[in-house]
Amino acid sequence: MMFRFSVGLLKAGAWLGFRSNTRALCLVLRCENPLALSPRAWNVTRRQFGAFVAVMSGAGCDLSCWMTHAWDAPRSFPPLQRTQIVELACLEPIAEGLHITHWTSQDLARQAVADGLVDAISPRTVRRILHDVDLQPHRTRYWRTTHLDARFKERAEKVLWCYARAERLARQGIWTVALDEIPNYQVLERNPIRRALPGFIEQREFEYTRHGTVNLLLFLVIHTGRMEVAVEAKKDAAHYIRELKAFRHRHRGLKGVFLIQDGDPSHTSGQTEEYWSDGRDWWRPRFTPVHASWLNQAELLVAAFGYHYLKRGSWRSREEFIDHVLISAPEYNRRYAHPFVWTWTNQKMREWFTKHEHAAEFLA
Repeated sequence: MMFRFSVGLLKAGAWLGFRSNTRALCLVLRCENPLALSPRAWNVTRRQFGAFVAVMSGAGCDLSCWMTHAWDAPRSFPPLQRTQIVELACLEPIAEGLHITHWTSQDLARQAVADGLVDAISPRTVRRILHDVDLQPHRTRYWRTTHLDARFKERAEKVLWCYARAERLARQGIWTVALDEIPNYQVLERNPIRRALPGFIEQREFEYTRHGTVNLLLFLVIHTGRMEVAVEAKKDAAHYIRELKAFRHRHRGLKGVFLIQDGDPSHTSGQTEEYWSDGRDWWRPRFTPVHASWLNQAELLVAAFGYHYLKRGSWRSREEFIDHVLISAPEYNRRYAHPFVWTWTNQKMREWFTKHEHAAEFLA
């Protein structure tokens, strides 16, 4: 009886496409009556090559139970139950009397059973159901509410107008330049750093030594994608104006610059406005709307430059870091500089503004 059952299982494994040379099936039978085995005796895991390893021990398991667990999939649940699980995942856990901050697949599986939505379901099946509707309750992203008012529309239109005409203006000797800052960047030293080897990813010491902070000011020339960087000794209007004067001196052959920037206090101070007015329209400042700095293309430059030259660095002093930044900027221009793809036009902005303005009025 024992022998015939073992042979039958092996034949079933061969029928499923398992081969002995891949070690796809391993059976350990320790029961006088194999057909009366309990479900807890089976442990089924997926192998790398798509097969299964079934390990049977203890008092026993029903073969149909093993097949159910092995091929558990969302298709075994009717559409109504899957919809109810998606609806549950869209609720805040507090609605179910829980104080966890977000759902995990394990929590959802447990709660679905507790609510009587299903008799039993695995976390893996929950993940499949959520994947089918592109729902990820375990993830989150930050965002900032934009003030949708007349001033937003006015500022956004001016900025987008400059982007759309950057190349045409450049041929007339007028550049469009976006500007952004990296304030108080921490200069950190990590030692040692174990570089990547075949089979091993790079390892970095968690502990670090601080060497102070540095303020960086990045200029992005829109029509070329090239950058310039300045180091500010202090983040205030006086040092900001000094760097603007240096930029103008370097490009004194231009007829003017449309300068895209956010509403930082150093950009909008009375001292800075006085400098604008004395520039005889050489500087033509354009400000992004409140809480809409994503309209500033210089943020794309900060992300790109930081990824290539700042993200995984280690420096032994502020001076070493500053030298690194000043040397890196020309290299960035040689290797990576190109105009950023920007498809958000004034027309798209107006359509978006109208849609969200009405939504904001409805919620208010």
